[in-house]
Amino acid sequence: MTGLEGRVALITGGGRGIGLATARALHARGATVVLGDVDQGTVEAAAAGLGSRALATHLDVTDPASFDRFVAFAEDQAGPVDVLVNNAGIMPLGAFADETAETARRVIEVNVLGVMNGMKRVLPGMLERGRGQIVNVASVAGKAPAPGGASYCASKAAIVSLTETARVEYAGRGLDFTCVMPSFTSTELIAGTKGTKFVATVTPEKVADAITGAVLRPRKDVYVPRSLSTVLRVQYLLGRRVRDAMNRALGADRTFLDVDQSARAAYDARVKGAPTAADATPETADDRTPAAR
Repeated sequence: MTGLEGRVALITGGGRGIGLATARALHARGATVVLGDVDQGTVEAAAAGLGSRALATHLDVTDPASFDRFVAFAEDQAGPVDVLVNNAGIMPLGAFADETAETARRVIEVNVLGVMNGMKRVLPGMLERGRGQIVNVASVAGKAPAPGGASYCASKAAIVSLTETARVEYAGRGLDFTCVMPSFTSTELIAGTKGTKFVATVTPEKVADAITGAVLRPRKDVYVPRSLSTVLRVQYLLGRRVRDAMNRALGADRTFLDVDQSARAAYDARVKGAPTAADATPETADDRTPAAR
């Protein structure tokens, strides 16, 4: 027995990065995993690589109807949802004043409304059964400023607050809510960035292991690495002026501003150029560019 036999876990943005690593980790523990991603070919190949107890289908998290189809597919093929991992997200970078309204809107639609869509779809069934867990992948950027990523930080701060509020709202109903806050993670989201002094970059597998641990033994907040929790507490105790000075000394105030745009070109074209559910036509609704991690 490896701990998650008989459990059904849904993972958004499951075709690559943290989502795929999480699917592998939960699957290795015995769970049946259902992967959703807007890039259907990629996610189906990912599930095929896992073998039995792994399923995949198209999912556009910005479209509630797409989420309905995703969950219905999972329930029909695998059974009631025990765990939802809301992982899909995008991170365009650049000075806030230069960001287009369309890019800002897309960040909110994918990173915030996409999470809400998933939660709203699975919560009624979980509440009726009196069990279930929602794991929302936020970021340390939801707790600390990252110039050059204002919209991204705002979206992740929203997820931190959403997860905590839902936890309190549904306390005593048998559900668990977990907010995962990784540091720089070696996925395409940080392509072209230089990182920050003394802040380690973690792997998707490290984040996936932390998520799996929180599913096995539910926790409210998960920092990756765990030392981030202490670092953030110390910074806030020191006050804003000292905190800002520390960020300048570490280079954290320029991490998302001084980027190699050529290294990010392919990623930016993919996440900025894709239509969302709000502006997709019937002809393009199932042919959108990937919006997953």
